[in-house]
Amino acid sequence: MTKKYKLSLFFNIIIFVLVLIGIIFMITGFRFMGEDKLLVAKNIEAFKFFTVDSNALMGIAALIYITCQVLIEKNRIKEIPKIVYILKFVATVSISLTFTIVLFYLAPFSNYGFFDFYTNSNLFFHLFVPILSIITFVCFENKYEINNKTILWGFVPIFIYSIYYMIGAYSHVVDGKVTEGYDWYGFFKSGASFMSALLVSVIMIVTTYLIIFTLRTVNSKMNK
Repeated sequence: MTKKYKLSLFFNIIIFVLVLIGIIFMITGFRFMGEDKLLVAKNIEAFKFFTVDSNALMGIAALIYITCQVLIEKNRIKEIPKIVYILKFVATVSISLTFTIVLFYLAPFSNYGFFDFYTNSNLFFHLFVPILSIITFVCFENKYEINNKTILWGFVPIFIYSIYYMIGAYSHVVDGKVTEGYDWYGFFKSGASFMSALLVSVIMIVTTYLIIFTLRTVNSKMNK
């Protein structure tokens, strides 16, 4: 096993453990940094957040990657299957989007305070796991080229989630406003109009593309 594979294995184990701990803390309502004010929910409701979904996807991808790396060490397989690599890429795009939206939109414009987005389970979800995931993918997991077909897969999670979010928000509109509790990211503060939905969609697409472009560029350079 090469040095890159060993470092990838090491970081993937840490990522999986942090995701598992974060999800357990979120679902059970366990707090170790005081009471949460933002983006929290207990039980299965926690998965309404893209934050939790993207972290869960990364945890699954990391676990599969770990399994493949162990199988390589035992000579059961020769290399990481490309489909597993694509899954890791998609998960990294998703969790990078979570990291970016929180850092540059949600936290700076919050009425509660910037650091309220980095408490308890969200400390793992919004900071530790995203940073470790990005570093691991771009530095240690660059066996395959990220081609144009692979890039399209990077848009799938946010596309699916956007449909879910829009349906939830627009099915709870009263007097042009989304009912409290159904616009948890505050995307429709100015009203649930067609232009609001279009603007949010464009921003999400452009942001996701920039993330994909950046991950692809850095990953490719590290590969060379």
